[in-house]
Amino acid sequence: MNATFAHAIPLASPLRPVIERVETALIDLPTIRPHKLSVVTMNGQTLMLVKIHCSDGVTGIGEGTTIGGLAYGGESPESMKLAIDTYFAPLMAGQDATAVRPLMLRIGKMVKDNRFAKSAVETALLDAQGKRLSLPVSELFGGRMRGRLPVAWTLASGDTAKDIAEAEMMLALKRHRIFKLKIGARSPAADVAHVAAIKRALGDRGAVRVDVNMAWSETDAAYGMAALADAGCELVEQPVATAAGLARLVRRFPVALMADESLQGPESAFEIARVAGADVFAIKIEQSGGLFNAQRVAAIAEAAGIGLYGGTMLEGVVGTIASAQLFATFTQLQWGTELFGPLLLTEEILATPLDYSDFELTVPAGPGLGITLDEDRVAFFTRSKARKTTSVAL
Repeated sequence: MNATFAHAIPLASPLRPVIERVETALIDLPTIRPHKLSVVTMNGQTLMLVKIHCSDGVTGIGEGTTIGGLAYGGESPESMKLAIDTYFAPLMAGQDATAVRPLMLRIGKMVKDNRFAKSAVETALLDAQGKRLSLPVSELFGGRMRGRLPVAWTLASGDTAKDIAEAEMMLALKRHRIFKLKIGARSPAADVAHVAAIKRALGDRGAVRVDVNMAWSETDAAYGMAALADAGCELVEQPVATAAGLARLVRRFPVALMADESLQGPESAFEIARVAGADVFAIKIEQSGGLFNAQRVAAIAEAAGIGLYGGTMLEGVVGTIASAQLFATFTQLQWGTELFGPLLLTEEILATPLDYSDFELTVPAGPGLGITLDEDRVAFFTRSKARKTTSVAL
């Protein structure tokens, strides 16, 4: 269904390309297995894809994805699509497609919150600009420091034997040697026993970390972190819900403490850094509100001596590579990344699959994000009647 905006927006320059159409779609993809977190068990993943069509013939793509619909936060793929169709698109109509930061500032003034939707739109604008300039997105952020990124794998079946078998398979395939365990749905004692058994099985062949997704009280966290350290766990991610709780736990135990859900962009990053509330920041482009804000979060962390970890919202290929393009520019990436989202999906929607090999992900070097969608596959998995194109009268 098409809609025409009656208002015409003055252009900054008649020589610059402008935004003509904004297109969104929901893509439903199955996963290789149930993915069990403390807050939800995922049996599939929905990607909200956005395409921004420009007057110079360039099209940029972006992605918005959440963990378990609304189980993780206040946005869902469906709400992102609605917000972009209804509120973002009119603000973008006829605007200079090359002025990415001014356009995102314009959107930010008129659309509150909606960080995940903003990240998707910003990604599409940056992809288009990179293609226009024949540069990868990483070059728009100062240039990459590395072309390959170490990638952790999350063990989240909830079954100890299955998780050990899965880890052994990943080691044999040389795909992952860093493993993060999703815990918090059971008692702390049961979770610790689960982690300890997996670490014993892997020994020095694989690093073990855990993500509690805010499921513990501070009392549980105090017990759990001490026991996890004894079990050989090297990092605990967001065991409690609040930044203040993290600050009370940090450096009490010989295990690194990482902030994730408490990081909601640069302002929250500054507050956590100000009170020395974490050893590590999980940088996520969606949670930060886009790549520019994620870069600011990383700068705050580095200035405060806080380690960096490239986090994920279990994005598909588009969001994963947008993240990778930014993470490749970080001066330090002490804790690697968790950009395994596409590997959790059973279906490929790229013309050329991503290169996961030798325990790392290769960051594409082509223009923009450096990836090309397989449009037939995308169309096949697009949710019925979910596609909408917004046309603009210029």
